[in-house]
Amino acid sequence: MNKYRSHNCSELTESDSDKKVYLSGWLHRKRDHGNLLFIDLRDHFGLTQCVIENNNKCFKVLEALRSESVIKVFGKVSKRESGTENKDLKTGKIEVNIEDIEILSEAKDLPLPVFGEQEYPEEIRLKYRFLDLRRNQMHHNIVLRSKVISFIRNEMSKLDFFSHYNDFEII
Repeated sequence: MNKYRSHNCSELTESDSDKKVYLSGWLHRKRDHGNLLFIDLRDHFGLTQCVIENNNKCFKVLEALRSESVIKVFGKVSKRESGTENKDLKTGKIEVNIEDIEILSEAKDLPLPVFGEQEYPEEIRLKYRFLDLRRNQMHHNIVLRSKVISFIRNEMSKLDFFSHYNDFEII
């Protein structure tokens, strides 16, 4: 078992209801509703909504955390109430009720927000490339590029394209 997670942020479903889970990822977005704090937790695989009530000992800590802080969440999976499901998310029918958290890396103020699809000048995007690559569209492009390259290499191998590679002298 991984010490940072029991599941990825995209794999929890209604069948996992009442399970205790560990999730780790970036604090993607927060929504404060007074008594409740909703957190979208993001990892390489997707998003999971987590919720914490204001009487929880971790509420104030989470409330003060900035976006892109890396956290580990421990909690119980529950089915979302009817009408609150998010059909755009693979995990949109569940949420994790936070019982405890561990801050793995606290973020400072960001010069370039990761969520949303705002366009920024190329100079800023290049200067903060490490943040730009976390944006959804950029992440999607990298995964797509990897799949295309893998497909091409597999097809070339099937066609025996590399069979005579050992006949050439590498200088």
